[in-house]
Parts: sequence; structure tokens; C-alpha cells
Amino acid sequence: MVEIRKPLPVGEAVQKVMNYRFAGKKEKISIHDSDFRRLAEPIIATNNIPSFDKSPYDGFALRSVDTENASRDNPIEFEVVEHIGAGQVPLKKLATGQATRIMTGAKIPAGADCVAMFEVCKAYEVDGQPFMSIKRKMEVNQNVMQEGSEVKQGEKLIDAGTMINPGVKAVMATFGYHEVQVAKQPIIGVIATGTELLDVDEKLEPGKIRNSNAYMIASQIKQAGAQYKYFGKMADEFEPSYALIEQALEEVDILITTGGVSVGDFDLMPAIFAELGAEVLFNKVAMRPGSVTTVAVRDGQLLFGLSGNPSACYVGFELFTRPIIQHALFNNKPFLKRIQATLADEFPKPNPFMRFVRSYVTYDHGEVKLKLSGIDQSNVVTSLAHATALMVLPGGTRGYDKGDQVEALLLTESEGQQAF
Repeated sequence: MVEIRKPLPVGEAVQKVMNYRFAGKKEKISIHDSDFRRLAEPIIATNNIPSFDKSPYDGFALRSVDTENASRDNPIEFEVVEHIGAGQVPLKKLATGQATRIMTGAKIPAGADCVAMFEVCKAYEVDGQPFMSIKRKMEVNQNVMQEGSEVKQGEKLIDAGTMINPGVKAVMATFGYHEVQVAKQPIIGVIATGTELLDVDEKLEPGKIRNSNAYMIASQIKQAGAQYKYFGKMADEFEPSYALIEQALEEVDILITTGGVSVGDFDLMPAIFAELGAEVLFNKVAMRPGSVTTVAVRDGQLLFGLSGNPSACYVGFELFTRPIIQHALFNNKPFLKRIQATLADEFPKPNPFMRFVRSYVTYDHGEVKLKLSGIDQSNVVTSLAHATALMVLPGGTRGYDKGDQVEALLLTESEGQQAF
């Protein structure tokens, strides 16, 4: 008897999975190894920036009160008592009529409260002693970067969950984070099902196909910020398949199987879920591709039964598995970012269910456009190579024309809120 499956709306399916999201773990690593990891703690300023009053220009530090009467017709002369560069500490406190020659980034000497740039000063010597003069009045704190004016000690600079990019790394280094707490990468198990699968280095045989899903999913897992563990191919036999899945569940945080979730004679996953005592959250979703996507949970551990068709498998991972991984990495916006765009190609297919169309984003004079990346069939793999987005077409629509406004999920950006 064929099992009758009731399709669940995409939004409800996503929420059912997210109900089993789990808290991420932390680990401390060197700043050298932190690129593209996500912070497990906020970055807090450990000191003021600047940490002292400093000069933003090359010029002369002096007392503004001494320039009170300076004018074009009345230049005020100063004795230059010291010359300091960036990294040097001034030794002399300025008295009336004294100035310090100062370079960009150097500390303002005691007694000084402003900096006059070289361009507004005249420098000269009298009997071998350096002097300078100025013909304009200076204000208190003019051309002075005051201590703490950029960042104050104790200020939160970067939130937990932020991905460490070159700019974040620069901030970490500035405040002495030579080690940093990051989200520990969850381990995702991968098992491919089907006796028709060949390894990538094997020659094609009649009735066989190469196992593309395992390599694709492993790459998606890495791109999502986790680690993968591949347990190999699972034959269409119940006992060894069950044993392999039970073993894998002991070694990973999440398990993904690709294929075997339909209701054909050789699709074993429904029976395996039952034998495991796993609760099936859903086994059909009102979407194309990937309607047979199945998710189960056993003792709080998620098992994703993704379609054996490459594009359906790909979409199922992006919609349901990626957000779980992102949450475990402390990302408070774990879903793919959703944008508005103009359709650059016609898409005449009717959409009885919500459809996710492999597309790529282009920019035309500031307008965001979506082009189809290839043939839109769930068993087609070549259209994935150029896809940078999934165009989202609501169920119940009858096709779209070139120039229509559509929505899309960006495949490389997990910085969105739940969209369905």
C-alpha cells in the first residue's frame, strides 16, 4: 500500500525544524586561525582609542591661549623645545611661548591643547635654535584627537555570532585579542543511499550514476560553517543500512542522508526512522523541488532525509539544514537573506506549490536582476554550478514574464530572518 503523504507548507516545515535548534559550543583559538569563524563572545574594547591625546597631522603642538592675539599683521613667535614622532613620548611640558614639533600619531605634550599644521606655520632658526610663528588664533582641542574619542574602554564593538572577516580581525588585534572564543563547528554526518551510485573516480556503467550529492552536500556544509564526516554509500538493504545510521548518529551532531526518502520499493529511510524510534516531523513539503524532503528527530538529534535528486537535495539543505547550523554558530539571523529583484528571463511554468528556482544575480545600472542558471528540473545538476540565488515563486501562481518583480534568497548570505 502506497503511503499517503500530506504536504506541509514551507514555513511550517522550517519552524518544526527550528524547534529542535541546539545551542552552540565554544572553543578558544588563535587569532591566526580565526578567519571566517563566528564569534562566540562579543568583542569588548579593552582600552580607550586613542589611548592618549594625539595629533592627526604633522605640525606644532602649542598652547591655544598663546595665540589669542595672533593675526595676519601680528604673527606670534614660539620657541620649539622638542621634536617628537609617532611612538615617542614627549618629555617636556610646554610653558608660555613654547611649542613642540609633532608628527602624525604622536602624543600631545603636557601643557599643549592644540596642533597647528605645518601649512599655517612658518619655521625658522635663530642662532641655531628652532622657532616657529603663526598668524591665526587657535582653539582649545583644535586638531587634537582626544583620548577615547573613537572608542571608550568597555564599549561593545562586535556582537557574538559575527563572522570574522579582515576588518573584524583588525579590531581584534587592536584590542589585544590574540586568542578568541569562537563557535565550535558542529559535525554533520553524510550518507548517500542507492546501489546505483558510483564513486567519482569510477567509470560509468549502464544504470549507474556518479555520486554527486555527497560532494555537493559536503561543500554546502563547509560553506555553512560546519565540518562534515562522510560515512560512505548505503546499499538498498535494511539491516546494514540501519546499522550504519545508528553508528553515525553516535559520532555526529546532525545526520544527513541523500535519497531513499520516497515511497518506492527500495526507499528504506521511512522504515529506518521507524526502527530507530525517531519522530518524523514531516515527510512531504509543499515545494518544488524537494517535496519528499523528510526530517526526523531522535532524542533531540535531527536527521535530515534529503532527496536523491541533486537540485532537490541542494534546496532542502539550504532551507532546512543551514539555519540549524547557523544557529549553532551563534548567528541570530540564521536564514538566507531575502531580496527583491527583476526577472530577466520568462518563467512560464505554473507553480502549484512554492517553487525555488536556481538563479543568479546580475546588476544592470543599479537594478538587481535575476537570470535562470539552467534547466529547472529537480534531477538536473548543471544549473547548480552558476546559481547564486533561489528565486522564490509562491504556490498558486501560473508563471512569470520577463520584467516581473520577484523575490530571491541569496545562497551565500545567512544573515536573514525567517522568510516564510
